[in-house]
Amino acid sequence: MDPVLEFLDDEEILLLTTLLALGALLGRVRLLGVPVGPAAVLFAALGVSALGAANDVSLELNHLLGTLGLVLFTFTVGVIGGPTFFSSLRTGWRLIVGTVVVLCLAAVTAVLVGNLLGLRPPIVAGTFAGALTNTPALAAATEQVGGSRPTVGYSLSYLFGVVGMMLAAAWVLRRPSEAAAAPLVHQTIRVDRPERISVADLMARYDDHVTFSRLKHEHAANPTEVAEEGQTIGPRDLVTVVGPAEVVDRVTADLGHPSSHDIVGERWELDYRRITLSNASLAGLTVSELGLDQFGAVPSRVRRGDVDMVAQPELVVQMGDRLRVIAPLDRMDEVNRYLGDSERGLSDINPIGLALGISLGILLGLVPVPLPGGGEFSLGAAAGTLILGLIFGRVGRIGPLVTSMPHGAASTISSLGMITFLAYAGTTAGGALVETITSPVGWKVILLGIAITTVAAVLLLVAAALARSPSRQTAGVLGGAQTQPAVLAYADERTGSDPRVAVGYALVYPAAMITKILLAQLLAGLG
Repeated sequence: MDPVLEFLDDEEILLLTTLLALGALLGRVRLLGVPVGPAAVLFAALGVSALGAANDVSLELNHLLGTLGLVLFTFTVGVIGGPTFFSSLRTGWRLIVGTVVVLCLAAVTAVLVGNLLGLRPPIVAGTFAGALTNTPALAAATEQVGGSRPTVGYSLSYLFGVVGMMLAAAWVLRRPSEAAAAPLVHQTIRVDRPERISVADLMARYDDHVTFSRLKHEHAANPTEVAEEGQTIGPRDLVTVVGPAEVVDRVTADLGHPSSHDIVGERWELDYRRITLSNASLAGLTVSELGLDQFGAVPSRVRRGDVDMVAQPELVVQMGDRLRVIAPLDRMDEVNRYLGDSERGLSDINPIGLALGISLGILLGLVPVPLPGGGEFSLGAAAGTLILGLIFGRVGRIGPLVTSMPHGAASTISSLGMITFLAYAGTTAGGALVETITSPVGWKVILLGIAITTVAAVLLLVAAALARSPSRQTAGVLGGAQTQPAVLAYADERTGSDPRVAVGYALVYPAAMITKILLAQLLAGLG
C-alpha cells in the first residue's frame, strides 16, 4: 500500500482525480433512500487522507487548488442566484435576524455545556468555531487568547459541523416533490369589461407576473396582432395572457371569460418559436431593452436552465436564455438572426467576466473590517467572490462588458469548483482525524461540538418555519448560517441547482460570518 500512497503524494493532480472518482462512486450509495451525492467526495478524501496518515504519508492537496475550486464555486453560485437575491431582501430580513439570534443561542449553549464538561474558554471558543465551521472565527479566537487551544476544539468539532448540518438539509429536503417553480400556462380571454385598458396598465396591476402575447380586436375574423404595451384592450377583444395558472385565472375573471377560440394556434399570421440568446451584445439587457418591437415581435417566456419565467419588461436576460418569441410569420427569421440562436451561447463561460468577477471578489475578501474593541477581520475569498457573483449576476452588463454567463455554463463550473474544494477540505482534515479524536479532551470536545451544531440546526429550522421560508430556500439558509460551502453543494445537488438554495445561502451568509467572529472572540475572552 505504501508505494501507491507515496505515488499519489507525488502526483497531486492524479490524487485529485482519484478522489473525485471515488467520490462519484460513493455518491451513488443511498442512505434512507437518498443518494449521498457530491458530499461523498469529502468523505472519500477524509478516508484516503486518514489512511495515508496511518502509513506516514501526507496526502494533502495544495491549498491553492482548494482556493481555486472554492472561488469558482462561490462566484458561479452568486451569478446563478443574483437575479433573484436582491428582490428577496425585502422579505428575507426575518431570516437574517433569526440567524443572528440562533447563533447567539448556540454560543450560550457552548458556554453552558462547556462548563458542565469542565472545558476552558479557549477550547470552548474553538469548538464553537468548528461546530459552526467558520475558520475566520477560529482565527479571531486564537488572536484573542494566543496558543493552540482553540485549534484543538476546532479540529475535533469541524467534521460533525459539516455532517450534522448536511443531515439537517437532507431532512428539510426529504420531500422531493416540491416544484422548482409554478408552471406557466396561457389562456385566450374574451373581454367582457366595458371600459378599455392598456396592456401596460394590466401588467402593472398584476406586478408583471403575467404578460400578454396576442390580441385580436372585436371579431374573430380580424387579424391577430402582437400585444404591445401601448395597445388597449376593450369589449369583445380576444387576448392571450401568459403566466402562472393562479394569476392567469384571476386575470381571466377580471377581464371576461375563457374563449373557445384559441388564437395561439393560428400560426398563419403570427408564429412563435424558442430562440436561444447567443448575441453577446444583447446579454445583460432587460426584456424591454432587447428592441424586438422593431420586428413587431414580443417575448412571452424566458427559459433559464429548467425554469420558465414570464418575460417581464425588467427581467435581465443572459447568454443561453431561450426566449419564446411571438412575431409576424414573415419576420421570424430576422428575429432568429438578431438573437443569435446558436448553441454556443449555452456553453460560453464568458472568461472576461469570470476572471474580473473572481479577481474583484478576492480583493474584496482581503479588505480588513474593524471589530469593536480593536482588532479586525476580512471576509475571505469565499464571501468576497459570492458577493461579486451576486452583483454580476444581477446587473448582467456594465457598459460593453457582459458580467453574467449562461445558466448551464455557470452550473458546470460550479459543480467542478465544488467537488475540487470538497476534495481539498477532506484531505486537509483527514490527516489529523485519528490523532485529534484520541486526544485527552477529545470526547468532551466532540460532545460539545455535537451539542452546538444540533442546537443551531434545530433552531434554524424553527426560525425558517416561522419566517415561512420554502424548504429549498431553507436548505440554503442552513448552509449560509453554517458558512459552509459543502452544505450548499449538497443542497444544490439534491435540488438540481434550484436558485432558491443559492438565494437562501447568500441571504444569511454575511450576517452569519460577522456574528460568529464576534461571538468566538467573546467566548475566548470569558476566562
